[in-house]
Amino acid sequence: MTIELIVRGGTVVEPTWQGPADLFVEEGRVAAIVAPGAAAPAGSENARVIDATGRLVMPGGVDPHCHVGYASGEFTSLDDYRGCTLAALHGGTTTIVDFAIPSPGQRPLDVARAQRAKASEGLCDSALHASVVAWDDSTEEQLRTLASEGIVTVKMFTTYRGETMADDDTILRTMQTLADIGGMVVIHCEANHIIEEDQRRAQVRGEIDAGHMSGTRSALAETAAVAEVLAIAERLGSPIYFVHQSTPAAIELVSAARRRGIPAYSEGVAHHLVLDDGKYAGPEPERYVCCPPLRDRETVDALGGYLFNGEITTLASDHCCYDLAQKREHPHDVRSMPNGLPGVETRLPVVFSEYVVGKGLSPQRFVELSAANPARVNGLYPRKGALQPGSDADIAIWDAKAVWTIGSGGLHMATDYSPYEGMEITGRPTTVIVRGRVVIEGGELVDGTPRGRHLPAGAVDLTVF
Repeated sequence: MTIELIVRGGTVVEPTWQGPADLFVEEGRVAAIVAPGAAAPAGSENARVIDATGRLVMPGGVDPHCHVGYASGEFTSLDDYRGCTLAALHGGTTTIVDFAIPSPGQRPLDVARAQRAKASEGLCDSALHASVVAWDDSTEEQLRTLASEGIVTVKMFTTYRGETMADDDTILRTMQTLADIGGMVVIHCEANHIIEEDQRRAQVRGEIDAGHMSGTRSALAETAAVAEVLAIAERLGSPIYFVHQSTPAAIELVSAARRRGIPAYSEGVAHHLVLDDGKYAGPEPERYVCCPPLRDRETVDALGGYLFNGEITTLASDHCCYDLAQKREHPHDVRSMPNGLPGVETRLPVVFSEYVVGKGLSPQRFVELSAANPARVNGLYPRKGALQPGSDADIAIWDAKAVWTIGSGGLHMATDYSPYEGMEITGRPTTVIVRGRVVIEGGELVDGTPRGRHLPAGAVDLTVF
């Protein structure tokens, strides 16, 4: 064993343990976790040593929900793989999971292969969700081919009629096929007929603008769609993963299903766990237009409680990098406004500050939510999301006491704003390592070489509860 990199003096954090330890890295992978100060093997005299004294040494984050260069209607989000992964790394994330979402008439297989080819532009590794919008005679074979190529999770939408919305038959057939081949549907649940009625009523009231966003997509739309999809999953015995759940009622439905033995998972996203719908009453409500919308403060506080008890499985960003010019293109009609918030860089610092520092969430649970569980449910664990012998040496070294203020000028996302603008944060990664290479040091990029790889997924871990 010839060690190339040693991380000494820090507190290593894994979901099942936390304590002082040193890490040895060989050929881009974790070689050993040893007692503090343990001697490196002979022949390792030239190893680089990083002093992590007083810092938390955590697995690099895995963001299970990123949209890179996402085209929706007339708008396309502004980042590419290099830009998105640069921002991710500055926020302590070392693996992103992107989406390949077809436009009407495109084949899921072709779109996924084209998006997968972009992975090499990234500064860290990435995986991919495919997507099915409409079922035809070729879809089953496409899904089987995708699974053979390591893409086993498939995004679906119950909303956005005429764009990405899948009908009930398509959802059932896709779920059935994936259950047969060891894959999983990843689903955006908002009942479209309820949303359309919400928006019709809002328009009659003259409240279809960004300032009234919360009234245009009700919580009922989310819970109704979750209940229907869960019923299908239970009947088929199919695993199911619900993205960006924004209400306690939706999470309780999924939790009850898990108690009945259904492998069903809830994703929380940072903005739903931190921001509330009071932002829509401010001077620039378009900054916060996202789907589902921000909820009231009571709902946000209740939602945060599920981080502690295990009912939220993963922590994501739902990163979608529009800028203010795009957000302001249709200021008076949220139906035409691009939905989504930039967040791949701020996901981990914001939640660490609000919940670990502010509310006592354990660092171990933080790692489970932000790294280990996202890797598990995407078939990437323990290669990603872990600091174990044999895992990729993707490491984020955190200064848990650093106090700083979020400002768009100090971030690295391809936009001119952050929904957290002006928020004071405690804690941030200072050194980030990707497969044994130091890429962020002292908060600055020190290695900008694109070495990103597409990660073929293994079996989805259906034991994550």
